[in-house]
Amino acid sequence: MIRELANPTRFMSLSGTLLPWVGGLAALLVAVGLYLVWFAAPADYQQGETVKIMYLHVPAAWLSLFFYMIMASSALGTLVWRHPLADVSQKAAAPIGAAFTLICLVTGSLWGKPMWGTYWQWDARLTSMLVMLLIYLGILALWRAIEEPNRAARAVSILTLVGAVNVPIVKFSVDWWNTLHQPASVFRIDGPTIHPSMLVPLLIMAVAFTLMGVALHLAGMRTEILRRRVRTLTILEAERLDAQAA
Repeated sequence: MIRELANPTRFMSLSGTLLPWVGGLAALLVAVGLYLVWFAAPADYQQGETVKIMYLHVPAAWLSLFFYMIMASSALGTLVWRHPLADVSQKAAAPIGAAFTLICLVTGSLWGKPMWGTYWQWDARLTSMLVMLLIYLGILALWRAIEEPNRAARAVSILTLVGAVNVPIVKFSVDWWNTLHQPASVFRIDGPTIHPSMLVPLLIMAVAFTLMGVALHLAGMRTEILRRRVRTLTILEAERLDAQAA
């Protein structure tokens, strides 16, 4: 399947078929999730209504790491397997991951103010997530700094793999260090510690955000493939005109 999708034409055909369905399902689940968040999920006995920031903050945090892992896998595809669409996937994933990381930081600050009494605290989880955003921004800047796609892909792939060391730091920071941030409460060996009335809306929002991210990723890859085709045609046309002029 992966080898078949190495052909950009096949990928464009398959993604064109999948994109409306993925986007439509994402929109439906977002609507269902928001309804449950506002009208079914209870307020927390300590945090009150501010706990509802969780339904945006937590999925954004998950997807920040998820899209970085997509980028790291794509970087290996570029450097090791020379997959022709690996760098396309990586370039499309970078702004999406950066956006989710920014959402995570902003919502976390808004949530932290009433809970901790401050918008920001330099603890391990918050600091490592800020580093994640800076890595994303560095990758985006490097993509724009190098015009030739193949050179840019190799340079970005190396930077992405180096930055991947921050992913386990973000994930396990609450376990390795004493932080203000609460430990994992959903994916635990002994089961979730969140009541089902809150857990179900959270999982629905997480799936909705994931499908939204996948739809944006497919759309971004399609846009990048078309952009490269236009670039190639422009270069060929310029060479043809130069040959005629000579």
